[in-house]
Amino acid sequence: MLKTLLLTGYEPFLKFKTNPTESAARHLDGTTVGEYRIVSRVYPVSFKNIEVLIRKDIDEVNPDAIIHLGLAGNIHSIHLERIAINCIDGRPDNDGFHPNGEKINEDGPDAIFSTLPIKRLEKALLENNIPVTISNSAGTYLCNNLMYCSLYYLKEKDLNIPSGFVHVPANMEISIANKIPGWPQDYINVAVTKVIENL
Repeated sequence: MLKTLLLTGYEPFLKFKTNPTESAARHLDGTTVGEYRIVSRVYPVSFKNIEVLIRKDIDEVNPDAIIHLGLAGNIHSIHLERIAINCIDGRPDNDGFHPNGEKINEDGPDAIFSTLPIKRLEKALLENNIPVTISNSAGTYLCNNLMYCSLYYLKEKDLNIPSGFVHVPANMEISIANKIPGWPQDYINVAVTKVIENL
């Protein structure tokens, strides 16, 4: 019997006219990868809405695993995020809200660790010649916020499932427009597929 994996991406934001995570999520939506049926969602870059959306989708989808995808504009490899911190900061979101070091959850822990098997995923990607890094900071923007809110809600519901965040490089459209490192979208899709296959 197939399990269900919730895969999330983000809409374009800031100076980026597209988002490779939206493309990857839409590409994989409804497909079967390994033992998982993929259910994808694409989220707005909105601090005020993200926690409500992930809680709603966890309740509706009832996933057996969760992978959140985000774009990191200057990376050269897949980044498997180890930890989310209880802080938001950085540039304005798509609603114009400008965070300034606020806590995500006043009563929450300072940090929550990913429950993805990141060492196994790192090994699998390297064996498939896909550049990968285990990252110890998901930043303080929407990616970290979503990772924290998702893991916190799973703890609240006592759901012990693999869940975490994966940053991907820019696609070639973004790379050319902004003069930053980039991968072809097809290669990003393959990398995400390999992550799912090796959960």
